[in-house]
Amino acid sequence: MPDITALTRRYGSPLYVYQLDAVEQAYADLRAALPTPSVLYYSVKANPNRALVRTLRDLGCRAEVSSAGELDVAMAAGFAGADLLYTGPGKTDAEIADALARGVRRFSAESADELHRLGRAALAHATEATVLLRVNSTAAGGTSLRMTGAATQFGVDEDQVLADPGRFTAVPGTRLAGLHLYPVSNVLDEDSLIEAVQASVSLAGRLRDKAGLPMRIVDLGGGFAAPYAQPGDRPVYRRLGAALRAALDADLSGWRTGDVEIAFESGRYLVGDSGRLATTVRDVKRSRGQTFVVLDAGINHLGGMSGLGKLARAAATPETGTAPTTAVHMVGPLCTPADVLGRSVQAPDLRAGDQVVFPNVGAYGLTASLVAFLGHPAPAEVVLRGTDVLEATRMRLVHEPVIVTPRTEPA
Repeated sequence: MPDITALTRRYGSPLYVYQLDAVEQAYADLRAALPTPSVLYYSVKANPNRALVRTLRDLGCRAEVSSAGELDVAMAAGFAGADLLYTGPGKTDAEIADALARGVRRFSAESADELHRLGRAALAHATEATVLLRVNSTAAGGTSLRMTGAATQFGVDEDQVLADPGRFTAVPGTRLAGLHLYPVSNVLDEDSLIEAVQASVSLAGRLRDKAGLPMRIVDLGGGFAAPYAQPGDRPVYRRLGAALRAALDADLSGWRTGDVEIAFESGRYLVGDSGRLATTVRDVKRSRGQTFVVLDAGINHLGGMSGLGKLARAAATPETGTAPTTAVHMVGPLCTPADVLGRSVQAPDLRAGDQVVFPNVGAYGLTASLVAFLGHPAPAEVVLRGTDVLEATRMRLVHEPVIVTPRTEPA
């Protein structure tokens, strides 16, 4: 294990530390759980650190991106446009045009209108966009975060597709190749995950048979879980592969021969347990019978988006060893009572200057936080293989002039 104290002396506190060995092990575990042949996309939103993205590219992942910034990261990490899937609601015409210009050809369409905009942009670039239609159907499986099965901004309702399939299959400039399905996220229970993915496979077969949609590519999404900001291990899905193979054989039999490409996506599972955040205690205070441990990192550096749709739970628990513990509130340095990393967390007797390390923050850590609030510097991010430092970087937010392009009025 790396000496976190030595690293903070060198690079400062707070400090994110990422372990590439853990990324490689997570990739091996997930590939072993998934059917072969299949494609695995890394969801760059989980952690856009280029060293991690580059490692996953080298291991064999493609990349799923949802913004121009993520596209920049993926291409800087060595991905070609052909390796990318561009997803997400609300894509602008400028983003679509930029992606096409850089060689991206595979997109997820969230609506009929977006599908037509993709087609017009592709025709303007004298090319064709390969489109996966995102469909919202009945959710299955228990999870902390459902992405479908209710009124949602994601995808097209199944009944709308069945009512008028031609709206999606005959759009100039596009080739509808199949479906993008992402019903659940962060599913710890293997039975629930199996149930959710089986339902997605069944949906793909149903829309092929009832609506005549092509099924050359079916992206079954993810849902693979990982602990967040507290001790724990990733689940190992030992029964998922066999259950998936049986479901695919029943409803999408061409998957074994490559007539149907099966794809999956993962962010948190691949990088979640690779990261730790080292912080330093700045103050310990008592107030009305409760203890507050004030750290040099808060929701500006960890879990700042936790209140937005349960992206990540703000219940950080440090690595404490075997020392006696007591309940304390872990808080940050920001001028808001919302700056709480964990309430009633069991921690040893802490004093100013002590170090507190939060495990399992390789996904949805720094870039899923309120990094601009109050303007504290971002922590350094150190990437290790074993105990060797391979890269150390720091993210900066800067204001820069906006260059306005003059509009040309028609004659």
